[in-house]
Amino acid sequence: MHNIRQYQLPLQKYMAMMDLQEGNERLFYKLLIDNVEELLPVVYTPTVGEACQKYGSIFSRPQGLYISLKEKGKILEVLKNWPERSIQVIVVTDGERILGLGDLGCQGMGIPVGKLALYTALGGVRPSACLPITLDVGTNNEALLNDEFYIGLRQKRATAQEYADFLHEFMTAVKQNYGEKVLIQFEDFANHNAFELLAKYGTTHLVFNDDIQGTASVVLSGLVAALKLVGGSLSEHSYLFLGAGEAGTGIAELIALEISRQTKAPIEECRKKIWLVDSKGLIVSSRKETLQHFKKPWAHEHEPVGNLLDAVKTIKPTVLIGTSGKGQTFTQEVVEAISSFNERPVIFALSNPTSQSECTAEQAYTWSKGRAVFASGSPFDPVEYDGKIYVPGQANNAYIFPGFGLGVVMSGAIRVHDDMLLAASEALAQQVTQENFDKGLTYPPFSNIRKISAHIAANVAAKAYELGLASRRPRPKDLVKYAESCMYSPLYRNYR
Repeated sequence: MHNIRQYQLPLQKYMAMMDLQEGNERLFYKLLIDNVEELLPVVYTPTVGEACQKYGSIFSRPQGLYISLKEKGKILEVLKNWPERSIQVIVVTDGERILGLGDLGCQGMGIPVGKLALYTALGGVRPSACLPITLDVGTNNEALLNDEFYIGLRQKRATAQEYADFLHEFMTAVKQNYGEKVLIQFEDFANHNAFELLAKYGTTHLVFNDDIQGTASVVLSGLVAALKLVGGSLSEHSYLFLGAGEAGTGIAELIALEISRQTKAPIEECRKKIWLVDSKGLIVSSRKETLQHFKKPWAHEHEPVGNLLDAVKTIKPTVLIGTSGKGQTFTQEVVEAISSFNERPVIFALSNPTSQSECTAEQAYTWSKGRAVFASGSPFDPVEYDGKIYVPGQANNAYIFPGFGLGVVMSGAIRVHDDMLLAASEALAQQVTQENFDKGLTYPPFSNIRKISAHIAANVAAKAYELGLASRRPRPKDLVKYAESCMYSPLYRNYR
């Protein structure tokens, strides 16, 4: 740790950690687990974003498995080249929408590698059971195509049938090679593909999209916790989203599902409490003809509203959630407007990395005069305002997906059901203590993450058994203890 702290730049720390992961895996996980709050921003967001942008020029040795269009027809053979036979979790990307940074092509490999390091460190999935994969189908990023250090195919992205066939071959090969119970996490695919892949393979494979489902689960948990500070139940609040892509619509759908579960009202009714703003303004029913299919359920009756500020003033939401991927979009006017009709406005600025956050913690607390309940996607330091210290929550998917993955793997689940996401969300919300609430925190500190993951895994596994989706028999009596016993620990043996 002393040596890693000598580096001034986060990217240098990232490179040192990657070298360590390659050279001494156990020590890498020992460091990451013991210093999770300090090192999480180094091995994951925000630093991993910069690493992906510069991946070609900092490349020293390949991590994970690259499968390119050139291997079409031979994907099963390529998978068989991976030395480990028993794989439990695959994280796969095609690099088209890396964080809020756009198309980084093959250089998106940093994301599956980083995600799986967290599956191990935070969720205890064995490192040898994790497989990072990047599907190289080209890139539309001109700068990368002309970059001498770009490591991928120098061609435009494959689309339509060619893309669908390639993915189908990949999904079939994975099931053939690793069986029914390998968890395939789709990561950082572009919107149009992400929703289609989840819908297409959700019924035949064990698939999970962290951008749609993981984000939704972690945000719902933060909202449930925030309501303990603000008062009222989920159904008594109104929600306004900036951004109607994977994260925005995924979160909105899970909130509607939970409201429907609590109130027994049909989900169509529950959706009416939730409004979304995209690049063209408020999503309303008069726009229905031109909307992408995943936005249509959110088109409610209302006159057109052109921008976020006017939407805040007309909808008068109690909760404002940013998933736009655009920085500084929660302006002073927006925050002041929502604060003018809410005693404690709930403001979640979720876009990553930090530069893309809709507003900073300091701006949220200052402009709301210290009244906002604030959480963000990337970490912010505590803020002092008017003599009081405010600690912003971090709605980081790393709270959910490692424990979720462990729960799925340890129960031998064969499908992912939305109720399993709600179970993960509930388990996380239950881990927020009174002491955390007193500081205004809507998430528990990351220092206890392995204990939190064990509880999430137990809750997810319990739900899988209840739904008849778990194949591991008999069901363990104490699922929390069983989860802890399944977790990989980088222990050094004592030799006498």
